[in-house]
This record gives sequence, structure tokens and C-alpha cells, in this order.
Amino acid sequence: MTTQHLAPLPGPLDRADRDPHAWVAPTVATALAVVLGPAAVMFGGLSVMATDSCGPDDCSAALNTALSWIFGLIFYGFPVSAAALLTAWLLPWKRRWSAARVWVALGALLPPLAVLYLAFTLPAP
Repeated sequence: MTTQHLAPLPGPLDRADRDPHAWVAPTVATALAVVLGPAAVMFGGLSVMATDSCGPDDCSAALNTALSWIFGLIFYGFPVSAAALLTAWLLPWKRRWSAARVWVALGALLPPLAVLYLAFTLPAP
């Protein structure tokens, strides 16, 4: 007599673990990034005009440091921001990932917000 081994059939997917509001944080972050990103690039680019009265060599060290931060954030921060937005959309839409999704979506907004903050609070030349 032989023993017959049967594998259990896979059950239905657990719908209770799926997060129905997983789309909210990435959508809000994407909508804000569409507005804040171009504004940050525009005001960050215009911030160079703060050196018109003193010339690039005679300006204060604080102004040069702020301008370096602005252009560093535009050059390095915006690709990080795009990667964070993509990560927020691609995280699994399960409840256990909801906090991570919100934090990544908020982190995607930090570079454009930082550029805008620095551009609006430039020190005196």
C-alpha cells in the first residue's frame, strides 16, 4: 500500500492586509512635488542674482555657503527626491508598509522645500 501525499491548495489572498489608502501619501507627495520642484529650481536659479551688488568674489561667506547649499540640493537632492517618490509608489500596498510609505513620501519633499527655504532666507551680501 502506498501513501498518497497531497499538497494543500493555496487559499485566497488575505484582503484584510491590503491597505485601501496606500495611494494617498504618494499622490499628495507627487502633486506637491510637481508644484514645489519647478518653483525651487526657479527661485534657486534666481538666487544667484544676490551676488550682483558685491560680485562673486567680494560677497560674504554666509551668502556663498547658502548658494552652495542651494545648488548642491538642486543637483544632488532632486534625484534623491525622485527616487523617494518612486519608492513611495513601489512599496507594497500592505498595512505594514503604510508608515514607511508616508515617511518616504514626506522625505521626497525635503529637497525642494529646503531649496525654497534657503532661497527665501538668503543672508545679506
